[in-house]
Amino acid sequence: MKIAVIGQGRMGSLIDQEAKKRGHTTVMGDCLVPDAIENAKDSIDLYIDFSHPDNLDFILNTAAGTNAALVLGTTGYSDEQLARIEEEAKTRPVFFSSNYSLGIAALKELAKAAAAILNGWDMEIVELHHNQKADAPSGTALSLLETIDPNNEYEHVFGRSGKPGARKKEIGIHALRGGTAAGDHEILFLGDQETVRISHSAQNRQIFVNGALDAAEFMEGKPASLYSMTDLVGAKR
Repeated sequence: MKIAVIGQGRMGSLIDQEAKKRGHTTVMGDCLVPDAIENAKDSIDLYIDFSHPDNLDFILNTAAGTNAALVLGTTGYSDEQLARIEEEAKTRPVFFSSNYSLGIAALKELAKAAAAILNGWDMEIVELHHNQKADAPSGTALSLLETIDPNNEYEHVFGRSGKPGARKKEIGIHALRGGTAAGDHEILFLGDQETVRISHSAQNRQIFVNGALDAAEFMEGKPASLYSMTDLVGAKR
């Protein structure tokens, strides 16, 4: 495939390198440096974006009028942007996930089962990322929150301070930032005299790069729809 890699930061560079290793051709750019992608837009098969929410308009405008697929891994989208992504998936194949790790996909399955079995236990989510990450909590933490509270039955408390008093029917979400941590996520289920922890630790960004390219190759020839890691994991079974 001919792949447009949006953004020229660390993730963009790693995706570009891995795509070439797998035999794809690439072109790089974003809304600030658009020429290379705009000049090649008619021949682009797929866009991969792990950059910044501000690039969404550029991607959708450049891809307009083509059949190119989208693989979106950027976090921090607004509700309006998320709605636009869902609308775009009606006209082209769109793969969207806040985390492209196979391990995180497994973590969600385990968390879903634990939440059902440990119904009534207290639940907390803790995530750790590097000191350059822009958004907090992480998109993955929010997706884990949706996994364990799909019907919004709990109050969502983002950090605590002061004197919050006795715990209510709530889930706490805590964001830690520092160093070069690629991404750690932990869900705690706290019951009477016992605690269950389910966690995942990313050792480096390459796992997300590999997942993004797996998603890109999975998307080849797919019809218009919104795809996720659930679809990719299902294809691997």
